[in-house]
Amino acid sequence: MSSENPESPVTTRALRVVPEEGGQRLELAEIELPPRRPDQALIRVAYGGVCGSDLHYWMHGAAGASILRHPMVLGHEVVGTVEEAAADGSGPAAGTPVAVHPATPGDDGVTRYPAGSPNLSPRATYLGSAAHDPHTEGAFSRLAVLDARMLRPLPEGLSLRDAALAEPAGVALHAVSRAGDLRGKEVMVIGCGPIGALIIAAAARAGAARITAADLHASALERARQLGADQTLHRPDAAAAAEVQADVVFESSGSWQGTDTAIRGAVRGGRVLMVGLLPPGQQPVDLSIAIARELEMVGCLRFNDEIDEALTALADGSLRTGPIVSHVLDLDDAPEAFELARRAEDSCKVLLRF
Repeated sequence: MSSENPESPVTTRALRVVPEEGGQRLELAEIELPPRRPDQALIRVAYGGVCGSDLHYWMHGAAGASILRHPMVLGHEVVGTVEEAAADGSGPAAGTPVAVHPATPGDDGVTRYPAGSPNLSPRATYLGSAAHDPHTEGAFSRLAVLDARMLRPLPEGLSLRDAALAEPAGVALHAVSRAGDLRGKEVMVIGCGPIGALIIAAAARAGAARITAADLHASALERARQLGADQTLHRPDAAAAAEVQADVVFESSGSWQGTDTAIRGAVRGGRVLMVGLLPPGQQPVDLSIAIARELEMVGCLRFNDEIDEALTALADGSLRTGPIVSHVLDLDDAPEAFELARRAEDSCKVLLRF
């Protein structure tokens, strides 16, 4: 550990996913903390949200095209308190409550991408991601060594528990920013899990005139109504989706069925935001409709600095989040938390308490 503080802890309890023959298992283990660079801080993690990618690594051994090859600490939706500040003086002081921006941009010197979109940089890493080998360890641990530049001090009055939604709220706000001006627009959201629910709240905050929410589960649609949806569709067929004629559709289910519904639900000349992470490979979607209607299909990947806007919106209450956190369980109950999180009919955002 850092020479500035020889009393620093050297191990911590963490949640890992371990690939095995025939599947993956969750493991609570004591792990070694890495040596700390001068620009890194030691964080005492308070809460971590179970994300869809965490579930995919556990259930399928992959999240999209990122394949789990080695044991990996999960978790990127984390908040906590600075235990020891970075030795070089960068970042917040010890004792500061912080949210974590989990991305590290990375340029390969060859691939072109917009200068203002570091989320698209080809060698970008994300906490708890198997996109590269070696994998990037996550922060589902009682203590975590993190770059000081990742840390965002919480606004006055925002609790750590409420701030635990900052990372997924950043994803939602990035998608809404990619949609353009929503004031007076008809909006449709396909898939009302945590990200879809936050998109509904963000679209309402952005001035959407009418929001239609579609999902497979009645419980998710009830949350959608609480967050600002004006109309809900339970398992809509093609005809029901086509009746919506939304100016902007957010596809947040990450399924080909949701993508097909999104295309059918968009008005001619409308825009479809692809937020949900589809599995790799070909998808059986009727794109002829998108061509015939001159739809704009827009990809959305994580976020850039929208986590800062998310923290402000969570603090001032302009982003409604009331029903989104459905369960809070202790780290030692992580297997139960993951079982809950994968049952979309019984849960929304499940938090681990560290």
